[in-house]
Amino acid sequence: MATYLGIDLGTSSVKALVVEDDGRVRGVGSAEFPTDHPQPGWAEQNPDDWWSAAAAAVRQATGWLPGITIDAIGLTGQMHGTVMLTESGQYVAPAIIWSDTRSWRQAQAMTGEIGIAKLAEIAGSPVAAGFQAATLSWLRQERASLFWRAHKVLLPKDDLRRRLTGETATDPGDASGTLLLDVRWRTWSPDLMKVVDLDAGRLPTILPSNARAGTLTASAAEAFGLQAGIPVMTGTGDAAAGLLGAGIVDPATMLLSISTGAQVMVPAPHVKPDPEGRTHTFCSALEPGPGRPGWYTMGATLAAGMGLRWLRDEALALGGTDAYERMTGWASESIPGARGLLFLPYLAGERTPYMDARLRGAFLGLGGHHQRGDLVRAVIEGSTMAALDAFEVLRAQGAAPTKIVMAGGGAKSPLWRQIAADMFGLPVHALATADQAAMGAALLAASGASGADPVTLAQSWAAYGAVQEPNTAIAPRYAELFQIFRKARAATTETSHDLVAFNEPRWEAVKPSRPSRRG
Repeated sequence: MATYLGIDLGTSSVKALVVEDDGRVRGVGSAEFPTDHPQPGWAEQNPDDWWSAAAAAVRQATGWLPGITIDAIGLTGQMHGTVMLTESGQYVAPAIIWSDTRSWRQAQAMTGEIGIAKLAEIAGSPVAAGFQAATLSWLRQERASLFWRAHKVLLPKDDLRRRLTGETATDPGDASGTLLLDVRWRTWSPDLMKVVDLDAGRLPTILPSNARAGTLTASAAEAFGLQAGIPVMTGTGDAAAGLLGAGIVDPATMLLSISTGAQVMVPAPHVKPDPEGRTHTFCSALEPGPGRPGWYTMGATLAAGMGLRWLRDEALALGGTDAYERMTGWASESIPGARGLLFLPYLAGERTPYMDARLRGAFLGLGGHHQRGDLVRAVIEGSTMAALDAFEVLRAQGAAPTKIVMAGGGAKSPLWRQIAADMFGLPVHALATADQAAMGAALLAASGASGADPVTLAQSWAAYGAVQEPNTAIAPRYAELFQIFRKARAATTETSHDLVAFNEPRWEAVKPSRPSRRG
């Protein structure tokens, strides 16, 4: 029986799965790495930390199976980020990741220069702070010496694969998230690259997600505890890989992924972007064809699990591996609407539907009668309403799923699944497959190595748990709260912008920054 390895380079950790060709998971591993915030709104990571974490996660996953032979490797990872390399392969600077908001002005300028409608027509999406196109524009304007030193510009998972194989490449799905790709033709867009002042030679070759992009080098094999020469497939971004890993290959099913941020995603057989630039239409991991939706529409929010983690660490200061279970236990003692407490989850700005890097979060309605369970429930409800806010745009564009598959850390909570069912008014199926993005990466490895149809594999590999039906008695209450949520966002937007401006460092007050870590 063939065995495949899927590696997911996430925002805060690397996850690895060893999967047999019937979809059975044989080994799992994970390892965390830090994010640096040298200035407000900045988010940087050291690619060497990715490498160390990936090696640790893979060794943990394969350590369950002494003597295991891996037949192929697939990759996925956080989208949008920017890794810059010199001609000799050295890192020019730390990687700037998707949650970095320093480039919001450049995103606005790029949108103004091209126009929202044309940007959506070419790239299928608006440009946001943290997207590679906006980050490169910021670097060109604010750190020109770094920008011009970059011989190659890669996405995070593509840099990891470069170190595994010595070869550079990317795929249409991850490339979509740069906002430099023409999503219809699946090629780099001359119009978009011109705005950034970037030539195609500095970007990697585009290959299908399940294409062989290289083989594992001897040095990488030693670091990861594997045998040299294993085929390594191109892979794709974590959103597209998550759809495959969740078995979602038709528009009747929506994926609601609750991790650091949240995504609502529906497969699409053709490109139909939102002309107002509120949602993303990206290339999927599948090449277009009959029964193979080559794209997906997505609404993405920036803070879901991030809000719960902030509450755990900063407000409640909870430790222990059971912290989230205790928190959701307290929340279950509260009531829908958290006894009049509302949470706006904009801890890192927001994407769909506002594309506003300067939005900020808030608790509204806080009173002396509120308890810790109300705080937790308000965070879960606010994060879910932000996802619903994103979905309403997909629905207006014609998305009409009949069920939801819920994945990510939030899917482990029966309370969170029930809240999602009640708010969306659709049955929620818990994804039983652990780490659906890593599973999608392993699936692409299996498809590329064996020639199997990825759609067939996705349908046969995915496993689901309990179904939670919407509670029709609670739905009207949540519908009313959702309207309050939207009004609150509109009412606090100007204040959010003012506070961001207030917090921006004045030149005379800026302290010398510590040296950046280099790869």
